[in-house]
Amino acid sequence: MEKSFYELQIIPSHFIDIFSDFIMDLGVEAIELKEKAIIVRSKDDTSEIEWGVQEFAKNISKITETEIEVKTVKSIKKDEDWIEKYKNSITPIEVGKFYIHPSWMPEKKDKIDILIDPALSFGTGHHETTSSCLEILGDIVKKNDEFLDVGCGSGILSIAASKLGAIVDLCDSDSLSVESAKKNFKLNGVRYRDIWVGSANDTLKKYDVVVANIVADVLVMINRDLKKRLEPDATLILSGILDKYLDKVLESFKELKTVNIIKKGEWRTLHLKKG
Repeated sequence: MEKSFYELQIIPSHFIDIFSDFIMDLGVEAIELKEKAIIVRSKDDTSEIEWGVQEFAKNISKITETEIEVKTVKSIKKDEDWIEKYKNSITPIEVGKFYIHPSWMPEKKDKIDILIDPALSFGTGHHETTSSCLEILGDIVKKNDEFLDVGCGSGILSIAASKLGAIVDLCDSDSLSVESAKKNFKLNGVRYRDIWVGSANDTLKKYDVVVANIVADVLVMINRDLKKRLEPDATLILSGILDKYLDKVLESFKELKTVNIIKKGEWRTLHLKKG
């Protein structure tokens, strides 16, 4: 019997970067990112992923007040070494002090290596919001800083902080993201202190650095919880903010000093300071 695999093309009308991050956190076998489409390949039926993407589109439509349509095309194709082809298509990325690459590619001696393999959400460092956060972290995180990552996703920001010597806690409301982050920490040979399914209101600790790379409406909704987690002289990094929602987020965090606003494409990342 001829072997085959499932291929699912996902074509969102808006915010392809948000959709690619969501799909990567599902831990599927291989994802190929194109300019206007996301291609998922798997040995298993992709119907559940297709359903999840449509439900995610409904939620993002509400949050962003934008009507989002997602076209999906599912097919079964003759088996080939698509994992190897996918590996060859991976592009490593340098962001500030960091070099993000899969484990089969060599490290760079003058950079801090972060390993993220394809099946474990590789590619998040390419997103403007993630790269902006990494740039700030590389400049401000010090050894033994208490660090909290809210909405950790693949854990890439927490791994970066850990490699800079921070004491790391991280959380996400999605259990799949938490499992993905655990695997990525193990892959990178670094440790976290605590990780949980939930958000910032599930801990009473205070931190020197808190980062939340989510979406604007969620940042506004949890603003009090984030501010409660800050030490007197703490840094707060907020990302996942579309330009049109920047003022709304700034108003919710007006008690904090704005150190910098990084602009990349339509996305904004805030570097805020308490005290």
